[in-house]
This record gives sequence, structure tokens and C-alpha cells, in this order.
Amino acid sequence: MSADNPPASGVRVPWHDVHPGVRAAVTEFLGAPVVEAVTQPGGFSPACAARLRAGNGRRAFVKAVGPEPNPKTVELYQAELKVAAALPASVPAPRLLTGFELEGWVALVFEDVEGEHPALPWRRDQLDVVMAAIERMTAELTPSPVKVPTVGEAFGDAFRGWRRLLGEDTTGLDPWAVRHLGELAEVESGWAEAAAGDSLIHGDLRADNILLAGDRVYLVDWPYACLGAPWFDRLAMLPSVSMQGGPPPDELCADPDPAVTTVVAAVAGYLLRQSLQPAPPGLPTLRAFQRAQGVVALDWLKRRTGWA
Repeated sequence: MSADNPPASGVRVPWHDVHPGVRAAVTEFLGAPVVEAVTQPGGFSPACAARLRAGNGRRAFVKAVGPEPNPKTVELYQAELKVAAALPASVPAPRLLTGFELEGWVALVFEDVEGEHPALPWRRDQLDVVMAAIERMTAELTPSPVKVPTVGEAFGDAFRGWRRLLGEDTTGLDPWAVRHLGELAEVESGWAEAAAGDSLIHGDLRADNILLAGDRVYLVDWPYACLGAPWFDRLAMLPSVSMQGGPPPDELCADPDPAVTTVVAAVAGYLLRQSLQPAPPGLPTLRAFQRAQGVVALDWLKRRTGWA
């Protein structure tokens, strides 16, 4: 992948480096020793993500993380464990088989799905299948069958990018954004109301959180699940789609609703401000990935606002 399209990848922990107690508990659940463990690439978590095969033939996909190098990931896995355990069977997600916490570690054991991430650059046929699956899922999950935070509660602290930049160094920021910083901060301030709704949304859709298995689409990694507008997932995903070779956001979301523009502003502000921060532990490519998305989101925002 080129420098303009940085990979979605963290520093994965191999299965043999997972806490011995966690490995023992997973082995007991599977009913036989693990004879094959294949680390799965993709995603930003500095954790173990491995497809396991036990000596008795049982298979599972295991995610496990400890407090090092990034304790924030433990909190995300704790959140995902609660959500994954409550997701109804109608949700296109791998089924959680078991999960537990042990000595500061969190482990989730899912059914092993024989699937692949979408091809990058995005192929239009795969993109259409994914978008249709997201639309079906949102319709089925409105109103949400799971108790989760609202989108404002889930992202309220993060989606203050423009407002924070009012008092921060803006070196490296697009001149258009610097010129309109006050207006962008004002628009962004209404994003939570604009994105409110009663649909269960994934909250973090990108190619690395999607698996394609034949004609089935699986959405994985649900720690950010929340209640929001039915169009939120689609909108928030589009900057990454365009950045990874897909069509521009306008082509997939031409809704003129000012609420959409408000949320685009919040997404762009979040991505661009985050891209200016130091890389978090264990996530060396995250800032470049956020910046590449932020550039797309900002160009989209320029077109939607029409500001000179």
C-alpha cells in the first residue's frame, strides 16, 4: 500500500506471548491443545488476534489483550465483550463463543469465519455488497435490541477536534480549515444532536473490520457500538473507502440534509486533530491512517459547505 494509503495495522501479539492463564483457559474451552495459531493482520489493536485450531479439530478466532503496551485497548475489549455477548443472531457478526477477564487480560473467543477482508483498492462489486449489508443491518437494528451508550456519549469527548484546535498549534493544518476554524468549531458543536437516533450502529466501520465469506458480510470489532442515526455508520466509513481506492464520499452519500454536513464536520475535525498527535503506544501507523482519511473528509466538507 502506498504512503498515501497507509495500512490499518497495529503491532500484533503472537499467541505464544499471550498470558499463560489465558492460553490455558482457551485450551480448556476448546477441549484440546492448540496445534495451530495463525495471527491475523489488519486493525489497529496492539493485541493478539489469531485463528486457532485445536488437536480435536475445533477452530476459533481469539482476541486477547493485556495492559501492555496500551491499557486503553483493555477497556475497548471489555466494552466489546459486553456488546458481543448481547448482539442478536440477526446481526451479521461472528458469534461470541465465550469471553472472560483474567489477571488484567481480556479474551474473546469467536466462531472462526472463513472469510477475507475486502480487496484494496476497493472493488465496486464488493463495496456495493457491503453497503447493502450495512443498510439491511441498520433496518433490522432499529430500534436497537441492545442497551448501549448514545453516539453523543460514545464519541462526545473525541468529536471536539475543531473546538480544541481553537486553542492549539495549527501548524500543518489545511489553510482552508485554519481560515474557517471558528465556523467549523461552531458547526461541529451540534454534531451529537444531528447524529442522534435509536439505531444500533457499529461506530467503527472500515475495510479491516469487515469480512466477506461468499455472499455473506460479517462486521467485526464492536467496542464502539452505540445508538445513533441510521446513516451514521455509512457516513463515517466513507472517508476510509475513498482513501482506500473507492469512489468519493459524495457519490455514496449525496443527502443534502444539514445534519449530515454537521457530522461530516465532526468526523473531519476528529481525524485531522488526531493526526497531529503523537502515536499511541503500539499503534505506529494510526496517525498516518487518520490523516489520510481526514484529508478526504475535509475535501468532502469543503464541497458540502461551499465556503471559499
